[in-house]
Amino acid sequence: MDGQQLRKALREGRRVYASAMVSPSSIWPRFQQKAGVDFVFIDSEHTPLGRETLSWMCQTFSALNIPPIVRIPSPDPFEAYKVLDGGASGFIAPYLETAEQARQLTGVIRYRPLKGIRLQEAIRDPSTLEPELRTYLEERNRHGVFIANIESVPAMRNLDEILAVGGIDSILIGPHDLSCSLGIPEQYTHPKFIAAVEEIFRKARAAGCGAGLHWWPGVHDELHWARVGGNLIMHATDITLSTMHLQQELQDLRRQLGESGASVEKSLENI
Repeated sequence: MDGQQLRKALREGRRVYASAMVSPSSIWPRFQQKAGVDFVFIDSEHTPLGRETLSWMCQTFSALNIPPIVRIPSPDPFEAYKVLDGGASGFIAPYLETAEQARQLTGVIRYRPLKGIRLQEAIRDPSTLEPELRTYLEERNRHGVFIANIESVPAMRNLDEILAVGGIDSILIGPHDLSCSLGIPEQYTHPKFIAAVEEIFRKARAAGCGAGLHWWPGVHDELHWARVGGNLIMHATDITLSTMHLQQELQDLRRQLGESGASVEKSLENI
């Protein structure tokens, strides 16, 4: 799957499956390819990955025909430009809350390499683009994927206007931040949290966008959210898969050998 196919699948409501990557180790891309993921989510918001390392990871995954989508540190157009220049197939904008932020980031993903006043003119009025330039930009940027993290009450209030911008390919909810913004931190079975997720999913899908949720405690929860409208299925991370598998097996060994062991940590902090 390439970026253009990923965009089409998300917007058409077809399910796509992804996993999040933190490790820059050269062994992981082949494992992800064998696992059959549709794309990888590389996080530079909560992890100390430098620009050179991010570029290496993006180039490697792209060579294996796995679109690398990078979560940038903030909903900043310049951060988006940097990861695209480094080889990312697209970006995830964290804590996006306004239609103006969505417009500026849409300008990056659809009108790159335009910048400055010329870019702002195109964002305000696409008809200012000359036919030859428009064709060039459409061809150059057809693979670009824009995913917006919706993870606050203000973002929910502005969601209709955000989606009306038209440039977002999918919404991805950050449950930890959303639960805190709702005043119910980490209460993921609270009726207020469930209602918020369902509302965001409904609006995103009605607008022709994909919808998904960072949700890594287990397949059961992922199945639930997929059945209520989520078609972007973000399954686990390299860290959670490795840590939980190791902890579970060590716990099993200790139990069978008559020793006590630490319980498996299932915190969803910082997602």
